[in-house]
Amino acid sequence: MIILHIETSTNVCSVALSCKGKSIFELSNSNGLNHATMLSPFIEKALEKLKAENLKLDAVAVSGGPGSYTGLRIGVSTAKGLCYGLDIPLISVPTLEVLTQGALAHTEIETDAMLCPMIDARRMEVYTAHYTPTLELKEDVYAEIVTENSFAELLATGKVYFFGNGAEKCKSTLTHPNAVFIDNVEILAKNMIAAAEKKFQEKDFADVAYFEPFYLKEFQATTPKKMF
Repeated sequence: MIILHIETSTNVCSVALSCKGKSIFELSNSNGLNHATMLSPFIEKALEKLKAENLKLDAVAVSGGPGSYTGLRIGVSTAKGLCYGLDIPLISVPTLEVLTQGALAHTEIETDAMLCPMIDARRMEVYTAHYTPTLELKEDVYAEIVTENSFAELLATGKVYFFGNGAEKCKSTLTHPNAVFIDNVEILAKNMIAAAEKKFQEKDFADVAYFEPFYLKEFQATTPKKMF
């Protein structure tokens, strides 16, 4: 299967192509919210790669949030247009799962540890979820206003790894000895490959007409933890 992966949920604009679960093309830029000008040329280069190798696109995978309203809107609308025009399925991959996959590729994690990806919101608020090192979701997406008591129960059970663009501002607040911070973990399209392939095999597709991502603004009026 050939899948085009689009990640635009943060300041990073990233595109990848996968064939049988392996990346065959990658382009990314993290110089700011320039998705409107960068995404289309990135995709054009990816499609040129397919044409050169006489390959046919089977699906498009896109980051489904939470994330920047502008970034996600650009990524999702582009993905929908491609799927509609080519009559191929749309796959949505949770942004925090993409981020966690990146952390697992970046750092060796103990098997009994927990992973807490963090997307930055306003002030000391972040959007997070809890994953095991095998990417089993233990706590679905929720908003957290970070204080010295945040994640206390989780930290009491063992090491917890924090990462993502919301983690940096939490370092001086989360000082528990079991709190470990991983720096420089970006949300990249290539880290969507495993999840997107699994969804393709299971025929777990998003509705091209009605799918909407989880924008950060949708959560901010909600009482933090727990929202789902």
